[in-house]
Amino acid sequence: MWPTSLLFLLLAVEVERSWQTEEKTCDLVGEKEKESQQEVALLKRLDPLFNNSFESSVGQGKDSYLYVFRVCREAGNQTSGAGLVQINKSTGKETVVGRLNETQIFNGSNWIMLIYKGGDEYDNHCGRERRRAVVMISCNRHTLADNFNPVSEERGKVQDCFYLFEMDSSLACAPEASHLSVGSILLVTFASLAAVYVTGGFLYRRLVVGAKGMEQFPHLAFWQDLGNLVADGCDFVCRSRPRAVPAAYRGAGEDQLGEESEERDDHLLPM
Repeated sequence: MWPTSLLFLLLAVEVERSWQTEEKTCDLVGEKEKESQQEVALLKRLDPLFNNSFESSVGQGKDSYLYVFRVCREAGNQTSGAGLVQINKSTGKETVVGRLNETQIFNGSNWIMLIYKGGDEYDNHCGRERRRAVVMISCNRHTLADNFNPVSEERGKVQDCFYLFEMDSSLACAPEASHLSVGSILLVTFASLAAVYVTGGFLYRRLVVGAKGMEQFPHLAFWQDLGNLVADGCDFVCRSRPRAVPAAYRGAGEDQLGEESEERDDHLLPM
């Protein structure tokens, strides 16, 4: 009896330990089956940032703090489930500003707003409600993620207080629309069709017909005739001078030959 109970106890301890050591990720506010698909898609869009950690320091002396932020991964104490923490540099005290298990996310045309709720309670502000971190991720096409900085802490209200942060990332940018002109589209289409025609015709002539050399080119005779016709047309349209007609050979007439001297060859005769 005892060995069996001890075995179950050890198994329960191991399960709890593995659950604690398992890396936590963002859990959207609401029931699992009713999560917004738009929010799920936005979290998937930020996937390249999951393994990055962002830090920023503010203040001086005893009021000097370090903020550590991670996207859908734990920051600071690995057992707190925190997505963003505040660390007092003087005392080393860690305060959870927002946790992963209460995540909200939405976006605009060139920004993404990531919110972690469920942080540690305020001591004497905001009706002792739990802290909340609001991270504004703005579009910057020149960096994957950079310039994480705290902007302000709103704690002068009775409720709905928050810490506001900002960061730049190309992931917040809307996809760039294509600006191809009609001419470019036609040119690309023509080039694609020409490539298909030449490649397909070449393979057909080589593999099916068994042609060799230049005969592998599809419709070779047609293109040769077309080239000759184009050349003749260009010669006819573009030539600025009349075409030179080669002179025909004409024999010399008797009237052009003059009278022969009867004595011109006498000196050649034998005496």
